[in-house]
Amino acid sequence: MPIGNDYKILDEAFHRLILPGARLERLYTGCLWAEGPVYIRNGDFLVWSDIPNNRMLSWRPAAGVSIFRSDANFSNGNTCDRQGRLLTCEHGGRRITRTETDGSIAVLVDRYQGKRLNSPNDLVVAADGSIWFTDPTYGILGDHEGYRGESEIGSCNVYRWDADTGETSVVADDFLMPNGIAFSVAEKFLYLADSGGSHQENGPHHIRVFDVVNRRTLVNGRIFAEISPGLADGFRVDELDHVWTSAGDGVHCYSQQGKLLGKILVPETVSNLTFGGQNNNCLFITATTSVYTIPVAVAGA
Repeated sequence: MPIGNDYKILDEAFHRLILPGARLERLYTGCLWAEGPVYIRNGDFLVWSDIPNNRMLSWRPAAGVSIFRSDANFSNGNTCDRQGRLLTCEHGGRRITRTETDGSIAVLVDRYQGKRLNSPNDLVVAADGSIWFTDPTYGILGDHEGYRGESEIGSCNVYRWDADTGETSVVADDFLMPNGIAFSVAEKFLYLADSGGSHQENGPHHIRVFDVVNRRTLVNGRIFAEISPGLADGFRVDELDHVWTSAGDGVHCYSQQGKLLGKILVPETVSNLTFGGQNNNCLFITATTSVYTIPVAVAGA
C-alpha cells in the first residue's frame, strides 16, 4: 500500500535522481529484522532475509509475498553472481553459499586458514567472478541472529574469494564491524561500511572508500561519509556512481565525492537496499519490520 513519503533535498543534483511524484510503497510487514534484499532478474522477483525469524521471503509483482526458504541458516546479505545464481551470507552456517539452478546449495567458503569465519554479512561479485565479503561478529554474539560462538579468527575482516582458485585472502583488517560493501561502476573503488557504533559507544558509523589495485588489493582507505542519524548498514551504487545507503531516517544519497545530496525518508530504520524491477530503476528497501519500494530516476549499476 502507498504511504505518505517525503524527500529531503540538500543539493539540486538530487532533483535529477528522484521522481517527486513517486510514493513510497510498503510491500510487506511482519519481519523481525529485514535484511539482504536482492532482485533476481531471471525470474523478476525480490528475495530478502528475515534474520531472527530464520527465513527468506520473496515478492513477485503478480503474486505478492511468499516464503522463499525456511530454516535459512540465519541468512543475511544476498546478491547474484554473473550467471544469475543466488549467493547468500549465512550467520548460522558461518559461510557463503550459492544456490544452484537445480535448487541445491553449494558451500563456497566457510573458513580462512583453517579457522571458521565469524558470520559473513554482505558480499559483492566483481567482474572477474571473485566474491568480496565482510565478516563481522554479529551472528555469533548471541542466539538472536545466529548461534552464540567464539571468533576463531580473532578479528573482523574483509575478504576476497577467488573464483578460479578457491583461495580466500584478507583485503582489509582494520575494521571494528565491517558491514555493507559495493564497487563503483568501473570497479576502481570499493566502498565499505563500518557499523561498529552498533555495539561500541562512539564507535564508527561511516562508509570508507578504497582504491582497487589489480582487482586484488585495496589501498588508500579513507572516510567517504559519516552517516547520521544511524549507521551505514547496506548500500548500492547507481549507474552514475552515486552511493545510496541505509541510515536511521531513511535512504541517503551521496555523490561520488562523498557529498550528501538528499534523502528518501522512511518511517522505519533502514537496514539495506537494492535496485530492481524490469528497468532496474526501483529501489527496494528493507527497514526493520518491513520492505518498501519506490521508483527513482536512475538505474542501479
